[in-house]
Amino acid sequence: MKLSKAIWKTLRENPSDAEIASHQLMMRAGLIHKSAGGIYSYLPFAYRSVRKIENIIREELDKVGCQEILMTVVTPGDLWKETKRWDQMGDQMLKFNDRAGRDLCISPTNEEAVTDIFRNIVSSYKQLPLTVYQINTKFRDEIRPRFGLMRGREFTMKDAYSFHLDKASMDAIYDDLFKAYSAIFERLELKFTTVEADGGAMADGDSKTHEFQVIADSGEDTLIEAAEIGYAANIEKAQTFRNGLTFSKETEEIKEVETKGFATCADVAKHLDIPLEHTLKTLIYTATYGTKEVHYMVMILGDDEVNEVKLLNVLKANHLTVASEKTLEELNLPKGYMGPYQKDESISVLLDSAISLGHNYVVGANKTDYHLTGLNIERDLKKYKHVDLRLAKEGDLGPDKKSVVSCRKGIEVGHIFQLGDKYSKAMKAKVLDQNGKSVTPLMGCYGIGVTRTLAAAIEQSHDENGIIWPQSIAPYHVYFAVIGKSAEIKNLANSIYQELQDSGIEVLFDDRGMGPGPMFKDADLLGLPYRVVLGERDFNKDGMLEIKERKTGEVIKVSKDELCGKLKGLLS
Repeated sequence: MKLSKAIWKTLRENPSDAEIASHQLMMRAGLIHKSAGGIYSYLPFAYRSVRKIENIIREELDKVGCQEILMTVVTPGDLWKETKRWDQMGDQMLKFNDRAGRDLCISPTNEEAVTDIFRNIVSSYKQLPLTVYQINTKFRDEIRPRFGLMRGREFTMKDAYSFHLDKASMDAIYDDLFKAYSAIFERLELKFTTVEADGGAMADGDSKTHEFQVIADSGEDTLIEAAEIGYAANIEKAQTFRNGLTFSKETEEIKEVETKGFATCADVAKHLDIPLEHTLKTLIYTATYGTKEVHYMVMILGDDEVNEVKLLNVLKANHLTVASEKTLEELNLPKGYMGPYQKDESISVLLDSAISLGHNYVVGANKTDYHLTGLNIERDLKKYKHVDLRLAKEGDLGPDKKSVVSCRKGIEVGHIFQLGDKYSKAMKAKVLDQNGKSVTPLMGCYGIGVTRTLAAAIEQSHDENGIIWPQSIAPYHVYFAVIGKSAEIKNLANSIYQELQDSGIEVLFDDRGMGPGPMFKDADLLGLPYRVVLGERDFNKDGMLEIKERKTGEVIKVSKDELCGKLKGLLS
């Protein structure tokens, strides 16, 4: 490719709305064009990389017997209504009507569509297990799209779906896809880790689910790891234990103390000169079940935070919100001074499992400006549920209660689920088993954010000068620049360019006739693995060209005759 013919423009400054490195660099390096908030067009260099990612995905999925299909981007609302997700997806789903008034949507995911295909084609256990996948456009109407391709509204995704007669088959295919995903991200040359994850509304119960996370300081996800025992989980899923807790004395009567102006656990602990972990933080949550709302009192140690994903799973609610001040007034619970002692019996109490039932704590007295000291759960509370509700944090103990966990940041690029019969049952998909009995098949779901992976690769690998592409997905492998204006050097450059192409080397030829400064800035910004320079003065002096590796900065001098062979060796 000759740059003089390319639709390409670089920027010297970061766009004002670009907050993270990948967004900034993709805009500055001329990889994407913003059409609207969270909606981007992929320009030639970006699209070459996208296709390379897609091809690696295809090759690895085909190896484990997956079949590629292509489903429609627009899906009928009737399919979503069968699973009741037409309303559950809320405003994230872009809905519209056709000229006949039929409900349609731009697919945010395709469980319903693929199950509809399955139930109309597959009828016997002899056709199972089977796995189909597609690489297609998705649209989710994010409230606040940001970070470029990292959290856009329109994006390219690989989604695969498997169908099984039994759990053993579902487990076997899940393991195959897990290995295929690992191979994909290894071939993409990304530093990644796999973590236990929460399936959210997608998965069925306690089925297996894992995330594939690209390690990056700018990642939105916090990963909890205990390396010595091989444990890793997304913070939403992580089950850890408090390390080094101290407890107050075992016998103490409940006593009301004035804490005027001290509405937080930290303020109360400082005022009473006690460890923060000897106080209990009280929050009221409103859980929604269809049209019904139920209030819950949630209690955690004063220096902990509530993990709302865990709480939602415990309550099995459709939706969860922190109670508004108006709701607290209606419940006669003063903000900052709430507690479980002698409160409204209609509000269920959930205690985090880190709270010791037999020791004493300071809690709100349900009276403005007052707290209670000496609350003992076993002695003073009649009804409560004791469950894991806290957000894991650095310094906790892992599942073995011995290993100390650490935190690092990641970008979720892949997620695999076991769906069970959640969708197949709702859509009445059936097959005949070995005995001729009609049974509901089990399903698995496996996603990779293709364009998100592109952004994650840049987020993980860049420097102050620009992108540093992994070789496997670089738009081109070599940036070839010529410095000189004579006809002789230009003809030589063209012959070298042709020789590189004939050798099968992916080369981008900068023939724009610019000075070395602007060219080298563009070369570093675009970040191809190797830069080759034919300088008229140096070549006439010693007959050598310069090869520079983008990642290390290492420079090698080679003759014209050595160039192709040397590059092939470096690229292999």
